[in-house]
Amino acid sequence: MSSYGERLAAVTAARGRLCVGIDPHRSVIEAWGYEFGLAGLEAVARGMVDALGDVVAVFKPQSAFFEAHGSAGVAVLERTIAAAKAAGALVIVDAKRGDIGSTMAAYADAYLSDSSPLAGDALTVSPYLGFGSLQPALDLAHATGRGLYVLARTSNPEGGDVQSAVRADGVTVAQGMVDAAIAANEASGQGAVGLVIGATHSDAGCDLDHFNGSILAPGIGAQGGTIQSLAGIFGPATDRVLPSASREVLLSGPSVAGLREAVARLQLV
Repeated sequence: MSSYGERLAAVTAARGRLCVGIDPHRSVIEAWGYEFGLAGLEAVARGMVDALGDVVAVFKPQSAFFEAHGSAGVAVLERTIAAAKAAGALVIVDAKRGDIGSTMAAYADAYLSDSSPLAGDALTVSPYLGFGSLQPALDLAHATGRGLYVLARTSNPEGGDVQSAVRADGVTVAQGMVDAAIAANEASGQGAVGLVIGATHSDAGCDLDHFNGSILAPGIGAQGGTIQSLAGIFGPATDRVLPSASREVLLSGPSVAGLREAVARLQLV
């Protein structure tokens, strides 16, 4: 069984390091010329995979936009994940799940087990019930060769109220998540635990010198982040960064040429 880190290294070496978000919200569906509904949802999601599946290393479908359509929307998400995998891309399911005990274990089964149609190659998770609450997801990710991206310093400005707060030991909350991720990767030897650190900041806001996993950097494009700013934000850790763009690519569709041009413009080799 190959690890998530091994698969990510192989696909990004071949296709570059851009992660493309699939966020089919109402304005995108309508911009593509469809009515807001299930048919438009699937047309956008599958249109992205059909146009870009052979050139993009990683797709990141945002689960909420599929869940908003009920069980039929979740079925579209399942088909989108399967299509992206069939095209040779990796899939990060952006669901930001986080809970405790048996509930966290159930979320892990839904998104990380081999038998689940919702399982991609990695899952975004929220550690703000305590990093230890993620243990069921950590265990299953390691058992199945999948990855986790732990929210550390998110791209939204409101995140700083919590993430930049200083704990009693003098360490920021975000740095505490980085340190816990480092420890988890060292313990497993898999490097399966990644971080989410937004590309919208002037600096990473935490010490990444000893971090040994992937860094998902959302916020490229519509949120103001740029590919050119990554080196200034992440410094020596830039080679571990997976920059993520959603609307910047989505709104270049439905033209296949437009979508592929947007990806080429944003590509970071």
